Amino acid sequence: MKPKIDWFLVGMVIAVGLAWLYPAPGARGGWMQPELVTSLGVALIFFLNGVSLSFASLQEGVMKWKIHVVVQGAVFLLFPLIGLGLMAATRGWLPDDLRLGLFYLCASPSTVSSSVALTAAAGGNVPAAIFNATVSSLLGVVLTPLWMALVMQPTGGDSAGGTLPFGEVVMELLLWLVLPLVLGQLCRPLLGGWVARHRRFVGKVDRGTILLLIYTSFCDSMVLGIWTKHGLSIVLATAVISLALFYAVFYTLSAICWGLNFNSEDWIATVFCGSKKSMATAVPMAQLMFGASPALGLILLPIMIYHPLQLVICGLLASRWRARMLTA
Repeated sequence: MKPKIDWFLVGMVIAVGLAWLYPAPGARGGWMQPELVTSLGVALIFFLNGVSLSFASLQEGVMKWKIHVVVQGAVFLLFPLIGLGLMAATRGWLPDDLRLGLFYLCASPSTVSSSVALTAAAGGNVPAAIFNATVSSLLGVVLTPLWMALVMQPTGGDSAGGTLPFGEVVMELLLWLVLPLVLGQLCRPLLGGWVARHRRFVGKVDRGTILLLIYTSFCDSMVLGIWTKHGLSIVLATAVISLALFYAVFYTLSAICWGLNFNSEDWIATVFCGSKKSMATAVPMAQLMFGASPALGLILLPIMIYHPLQLVICGLLASRWRARMLTA
């Protein structure tokens, strides 16, 4: 019997390869219009999840306060504390701007679209993922600059270079996440049965959106010269630290979930939402906080490396966990 080929894993390899060969179309401003295409894909995911999830399950997801405390604590407390340790440990052998960038990575909010898509693809608690990803994005507008102000103050850094885009963040969340979810709930009586019969299609939409996110993330880093501009040693050091950071948080969250007796669905939502960082939010916020600083590229280097790496790792985990749940 021939082993079944996982098209999602093949797709990830293809996505990274295409980004390396043809980065311009999928980078910001490219002819593929990735900002709009990925937003539409995310909106479709939330719409389909709104159709497939009962109001009771959504309410139950919001009420699971233990998940919320663990996720937000990881994103805005555990990560920054590790970041402070990284800044101290790398003093003297990494450039100061890169060390600041490592902490900025740790202080950034979690992702929204990929957290929900990956949780759904892995068979996790989607309502809890939706709630935590959305709340993290909103909290990050306030907590990320506060953390940066705390770290930069001793060196005379300015914590803000302009007005924080809180209203813009809220409008984006309402337009691409909340509105499709509400529309899905309203359409549930008409489309709920169809979605239930076509769960494979819904799963392919989730996975397809993840592949698109992986492709566009690598396209951005290729176009910006992240992998070549700063020297191989700096990039490798940042990549190694990023991987160590991800797995440190991942295994810490796993231990906490085990200690709190989370079921598999809650565990998946917790580790996916709590271990990821958002490049889509971090980049524009950095432009506001650091302005036209010539060091901006080096400050953003860690998040530009961490973001695509986390998508690849979590994509592999989602595929493995989904297969395990289907055979259980």
